[in-house]
Amino acid sequence: MEQLAKIEVQNLSKQYGQVQAVTGVSFSVGSQQVLGFLGPNGAGKTTIMKILTGFHYPSSGKAFVDGIPVDEQPLEVKRRLGYLPENVPLYGDLTVDEYLSFAASARFIPKSERKAAIDKCLEACALTGYRGRRIETLSKGYRQRAGLAQAILHDPPILILDEPTTGLDPNQIIEIRSLIKELGKRKTVILSTHILQEVEAICSQVLIINDGRIAAQGRPEEIAGSMKGGDTWELLLKGADADGVRRGLAELGQVSNTLVETTDGGVVSASFFVPAGEKNSGADTGERIFDWAVNHRYKILGMNRKKLSIEDIFVKLTSDEKNHQERRK
Repeated sequence: MEQLAKIEVQNLSKQYGQVQAVTGVSFSVGSQQVLGFLGPNGAGKTTIMKILTGFHYPSSGKAFVDGIPVDEQPLEVKRRLGYLPENVPLYGDLTVDEYLSFAASARFIPKSERKAAIDKCLEACALTGYRGRRIETLSKGYRQRAGLAQAILHDPPILILDEPTTGLDPNQIIEIRSLIKELGKRKTVILSTHILQEVEAICSQVLIINDGRIAAQGRPEEIAGSMKGGDTWELLLKGADADGVRRGLAELGQVSNTLVETTDGGVVSASFFVPAGEKNSGADTGERIFDWAVNHRYKILGMNRKKLSIEDIFVKLTSDEKNHQERRK
């Protein structure tokens, strides 16, 4: 029967000598969720992962797995975890099959079940044809797959993956992302990555860490909505002139960041920002823009409400914090 797991972190901090790596971090991850850790290098992502897996102890605060305190019962927690560190520890002189057999033994998988477990994870990680190859002869991408195979070998309810697609080619990245997304349907997954598209492709929740603190957390669309304070709209209009559109946009109310230009084909392209407000929900604003264009007898060739991307969010949050720190100096 599939186990369901939950991770809860309460006011977690970690200090190495004079360096404060993590400060007051709190979050929770439920079962069947994929949480994406985003942050610049040195932000504290790997430190948090090592605390969750019992490899490091927190300086203060608590981390729980299914209510079990990680710092008090690390072995019990590790039984429930599959962990892929950023630098995968592998034994190069072993074949893939031998390495996974060793991992199965270390995980106390019964001998009668080991072959089936190894076969299953080899197939999941597209390593079936490489089981007899020595690990030192594999490419970096396939060594990464071997590391992921050992992480899922014992079918743990929780997976913690630190940069799992490092060194993979584009086709391999797509395959591993698909695997992680599928695993997230029945497991709790924490994924650390610096690839912003990876978060958009895989993660249901996002936690952005900067300078050891949480800069934002939630679903990507929730973070975007709280940051923007409104929406950017893009229009393509036929039968209009640029000057008339500029004047007409004032009729829509508080419109800013207006950019209007005429393309080579005589089509007018308009981009503008409408701030959030009681009358400015996305649907209501869209209707008002549509009605405005129709009343002016413009033909609408395109109408798009532009979303703030993960990249936009990441750059804004990390650059704002950097600027704030520089101002304090």
